[in-house]
Amino acid sequence: MSKIKSFRGKIADGSIDTVLLHTNTGSTGYKIKKFQIITSSPSAGSDYASIVKIYKIPQTTVDATVDFSDNTLMGVAWSSGDSATPNNFLETVIFDNEIVNQDIYITHSEVVGSTPSNYYLELEQVKLDLNENTVTTLKDIRNIQNPQ
Repeated sequence: MSKIKSFRGKIADGSIDTVLLHTNTGSTGYKIKKFQIITSSPSAGSDYASIVKIYKIPQTTVDATVDFSDNTLMGVAWSSGDSATPNNFLETVIFDNEIVNQDIYITHSEVVGSTPSNYYLELEQVKLDLNENTVTTLKDIRNIQNPQ
């Protein structure tokens, strides 16, 4: 049976959070199993549209663009609502075949308003043999050197 690690946090508009996953040996990998978001004020009567994304490599900027051809993107969640119907739309896409053995990075862009969002993330722990460890690490290095 695989072990599940969960992370949660509150992320401000325009912010980047780091989820620390790296180990000294790199023999532990992680796959996203669940990714959920909700605005920090779902019933406050304000309009909002949040985009929260998970990346394999450090991010220097935060934007509202979603590009599924970006090989460093691991998942994205979008939530929007207005004063009449809070949380009237929620969409989450996870690329669950992606395995990482390094830290991951969460960004939040608020398209409407500036409300912070809460996120909940479940990662499945995967034991990597030496070959899988090497391939995963090399992919991470390549992604850092040649981002999208």
